Amino acid sequence: MTENVLITGGAGFIGSHLANELLENGYRVRVLDSLCSQVHGEGARRPDYLNAEVELQVGDVRDPSAVKRALKGIDAVYHLVAVVGVGQSMYRIAEYTSVNNLGTAVLLEALLKHPVRRLIVASSMSIYGEGMYRRPDGSVVTAERTLQQLQAGEWELCDEYGNPLAPIPTPEDKVPSLASVYALSKYDQERMCLMIGRAYNLPAVALRFFNIYGPYQALSNPYTGVLAIFASRLLNGNAPLINEDGKQLRDFVSVYDVARACRLALEAEKADGHVFNIASGRQITIRDLASRVAKVLDKDIQPEITGKYRSGDIRHCFADISRAREVLGFSPRIGLEAGLVSLASWLEGQIAHDRVSESRAELAARGLML
Repeated sequence: MTENVLITGGAGFIGSHLANELLENGYRVRVLDSLCSQVHGEGARRPDYLNAEVELQVGDVRDPSAVKRALKGIDAVYHLVAVVGVGQSMYRIAEYTSVNNLGTAVLLEALLKHPVRRLIVASSMSIYGEGMYRRPDGSVVTAERTLQQLQAGEWELCDEYGNPLAPIPTPEDKVPSLASVYALSKYDQERMCLMIGRAYNLPAVALRFFNIYGPYQALSNPYTGVLAIFASRLLNGNAPLINEDGKQLRDFVSVYDVARACRLALEAEKADGHVFNIASGRQITIRDLASRVAKVLDKDIQPEITGKYRSGDIRHCFADISRAREVLGFSPRIGLEAGLVSLASWLEGQIAHDRVSESRAELAARGLML
């Protein structure tokens, strides 16, 4: 029997790819999306990239009547709706809390009356704050930088004796360190879903996404993923702006791998109640990433290392994906090189409005860019 799946926020970057993945594997897909202007532009209509087989319902996840309508006849739900952006969340506090936290609460209340086979919620690597580190003696620790260190341009983390700490892959059992309103809201989303899931026997799974890239990213949204921001700058002939010294380590994963991981989270029998890192399991410096993006776009533009620090940013974080491998059967298939080539192909002919300088000025004016 064919299952009917609802994707909240499904007209966006990740949701549209997930819709394709589900349709290709025999599911029927409905999307609930508000088509917000920051992602889709003013007066947005159904995106051209959204599969024609997808049933789109335009509505706000905070609207109980819209959610009730969207859940009719649905067997499983992916909850992807979220306002994204670490920096912006620190001054648009009410909006982030309303969409991310209240929206999730409204959905959960509706699911109590319309239970489904499984609820899968999109969480984020941002809840970790700093990743995991190893001391020179081999012991594993968590650590954070002080404001005084950041103001002095001391970017790397050290132990209490001044010895440098070595970053290591971050597992799901790391204690969260919530450094932004966005991170707090994502943690709230996943905890609410898992908590209500346990209380009401509503099988729930949380996926902590790392840095996702690929076609259909909102290139004109200055609060989207860093790779899309770099592409937007380069397409407009501008140098990518890199905070600190550019040696921060991150984990970038193709949206095609993410979509497959999402499907596996629906199908894996033992996934219920668990949290999974969804990432490539590899790391790269932000400076190296900017150079690779410039190369695939055939742009001879060097990144600008600003030496600045944005409130809520962390130094290093990349994923341990062993749990996703073991329980979901997830293994990334698309390496960064091939993924960037695919992205570059899609970028040909795309129009990107570079609003990065505007967003950085906004953060600086509020004291959030040091």
